Amino acid sequence: MNKRKLGNQGLTVSPMGLGCMGMSDFYGTRDEAEATATIHAALDAGLNFLDTADMYGPFTNERLVGAAIRDRREQAVLATKFGNVRSESGEFLGICGTPEYVHQACEASLQRLGVDTIDLYYQHRVDKSVPIEDTVGAMSELVQQGKVRYLGLSEAGSQTIRRAHAVHPISALQTEYSLWSREPENDILPTVRELGIGFVAYSPLGRGFLTGSIQSPDDLEPNDWRRNMPRFRDEYFQQNLAFVERLKKIAQAKGATPGQLALAWLLAQDVVPLFGTKRRTYLDENLGASKITLTPDELTAINDAAPQGVAAGERYPDMSSVES
Repeated sequence: MNKRKLGNQGLTVSPMGLGCMGMSDFYGTRDEAEATATIHAALDAGLNFLDTADMYGPFTNERLVGAAIRDRREQAVLATKFGNVRSESGEFLGICGTPEYVHQACEASLQRLGVDTIDLYYQHRVDKSVPIEDTVGAMSELVQQGKVRYLGLSEAGSQTIRRAHAVHPISALQTEYSLWSREPENDILPTVRELGIGFVAYSPLGRGFLTGSIQSPDDLEPNDWRRNMPRFRDEYFQQNLAFVERLKKIAQAKGATPGQLALAWLLAQDVVPLFGTKRRTYLDENLGASKITLTPDELTAINDAAPQGVAAGERYPDMSSVES
């Protein structure tokens, strides 16, 4: 695959990344053997950008990813995150960005991943009780110590990004961005482009909704975390399904699936989509998006079908930890 730059510090990755969260948490049943095979298939296909976090599992996803790349470390660009604190039982304990915690979290992630260096280390959510300068200052120390190569932020607002970047160059911002979450276009995308920071779009398929494969909340497993997400609730579901049907028609005319269309649209925005899948079948489908070139007329049709604000319901039940 061709590579895309994230930031101006030398980090390059495949045009899309593989989000590994669902292999261990949130999205129903788990199959570690299939998840490992999916990671290997991604590397075989040239998709080298792997994304995890300490909170996924919690802790088990880093171990899974680390084991999967144990003999293929040089092929992977490995990203993980800290800041969302969970107990071993899975209880959410809050957000922490103190310098002491930054170092503790990094040491723990290195051990679970079984690596000497993390390629891209994100603050998962901004700790509003700690100056961002203090948090990024500690992250910068990790770079100096050789434990981390590049720094990133997730769901940080424009002013936070500017303040962080003034302390140490930020290579990537990871924030939700898709055809049903276009809010970054207002301020975040212009800011990172001005500063030369790469943009990684997580949930590019709207947590699976934009694939058109979910026709009812009942299609989700009983323990699937998406059942708690506002946009998947009964009162919003049908309204959201309506614009996905419009996308389906455009995709059909293009000879693509709706999911491939959604990913191709993001690739045309010059960002790095980070799709999540735990099965090789969906990996192959998603990789097909890299072969799709959208014409100006097709981009206009997609934008008309899914304008900013098209989705009903908030992205999360509690948006307090997300900066805008």
